[in-house]
Amino acid sequence: MDATPTDAELVFKKTMTFEYARPMGMLPGIVRIVADNPGPFTFKGTNTYLVGSTELAVIDPGPDDPRHVDAILEAAGGRPITHVFVTHTHRDHVDGLPRLKAATGARSCGHGRAHLDLPSVLTSPSGREFIDPDFCPDIQLGHGDCIEGADWTLEAIHTPGHAPDHLCFELRSRGVIFSGDHVMAWSTTVVAPPEGNMHDYMASLEVLLARPVDLYLPGHGGRLECAQRSVRAYLVHRRWREQAILGAIRSGVSSISGVVGLIYRNVDPKLAMAARLSVQAHVEHLAARGHVTFEAPLGFDSVVTATAAV
Repeated sequence: MDATPTDAELVFKKTMTFEYARPMGMLPGIVRIVADNPGPFTFKGTNTYLVGSTELAVIDPGPDDPRHVDAILEAAGGRPITHVFVTHTHRDHVDGLPRLKAATGARSCGHGRAHLDLPSVLTSPSGREFIDPDFCPDIQLGHGDCIEGADWTLEAIHTPGHAPDHLCFELRSRGVIFSGDHVMAWSTTVVAPPEGNMHDYMASLEVLLARPVDLYLPGHGGRLECAQRSVRAYLVHRRWREQAILGAIRSGVSSISGVVGLIYRNVDPKLAMAARLSVQAHVEHLAARGHVTFEAPLGFDSVVTATAAV
């Protein structure tokens, strides 16, 4: 996420009713369990969802915490867990998968990373310690692929941007999207190069707008109602932020560090790296469209120059 004081123009939902390890019904046939891994990037913790009534799907097994896996199994109440869906391979979402598979024999479902050519991610500030680079699902899902259970059908929506392998899942005929880290109620989403890509992120928001679904259940924080309005607001926010960055560069601010100091004033030190990476993502997006140039390789103190305004 990208939660900083300068996001005040957006209205975030910071309240959330939950108890760790206690299942909470979200809708008929949908239960949420919150992992006990709170932090500046995970809010209260990672949300795990159980979907179904007779045989279950789990969405995001969460961190490698035996107490959390035990809570999932207890919530299942003896009903078989047949599939485990992974929105993306950041460790707070996927590291509990081996324990859960061992306990249930469920098949893992996700986009996968092994086929992605992203070696630089492993040395990025957003890299190895946060990502499982070797995740290879039992069932590899592409955009539009569906998996059916006894009383549920989940459709994969490829939404890269926060992560190249990010999937949202629409619960067909129920008007619900499990939005992972792509859209949340409590904060905007971190887009941190090279793992994150701002062009992809904004294009993926447009993909979600094309679906008339207005209830999102995200990977962190509470449910997001009136979701279409929020997605539009996040798009406007990103466009506004990009124009502010471009304006700063045109006024003579010549580096990512300089832009951060101007736009992200009084940023929480825990989020300072996220702010730099967010600006980097915007600078890369501006450069791809011919608005700025920079010294390669792009770093936080590389010289960034605006091109002639058109």
